[in-house]
Amino acid sequence: MTEQATPLHVLAICGSLRKGSFNAALLRCAQRVAPANFCFKEANIADIPLYNDDVYQAGLPLAVQQLRADIAQADALLFVTPEYNYSIPGLLKNAIDWASRGSDQPFAHKPAAIMGASAGRFATARAQYHLRQVLVFLNVHPLNQPEIMIPTAQNLIADDGELRDETTEGYVRAQLVALNHWANQLKSRK
Repeated sequence: MTEQATPLHVLAICGSLRKGSFNAALLRCAQRVAPANFCFKEANIADIPLYNDDVYQAGLPLAVQQLRADIAQADALLFVTPEYNYSIPGLLKNAIDWASRGSDQPFAHKPAAIMGASAGRFATARAQYHLRQVLVFLNVHPLNQPEIMIPTAQNLIADDGELRDETTEGYVRAQLVALNHWANQLKSRK
């Protein structure tokens, strides 16, 4: 089977819950322009409680168990993150912290891509670099290029709430093609 024909199960983790989120729109754009072999599943991180070691010691909450199972079953990860105060949102960091607990954490050796959109001119550059630091510690293999950092995203959102811009779609498509190739390279090394 060719690289483009082999199904790639991608878990998408969006760091924003806002109804009109630029990042949720960016994720929908990614799903729309992805190679045909991509099978997306969106992680639900909205119901994950704030990390508390007392709760962890009592047993993983169901939402955390589901996230860990979704990560374990994925061939690759796609993080879509806004930037809050020069870093990743607490919601996303909290989900990662929960999912990474224990010696059997499911992130290890997963290929991942990162993208983000914001209203500002610097897009999500600082958040993405912080997320890369976290992922390196978890032994995730982030895709280096192409990087997707969409500035002034409010100018790219159509009346229907979707991110519709040919140039942006081209960048997103290129990153997903690279993720597909990266995931297959890593798989062949095992």
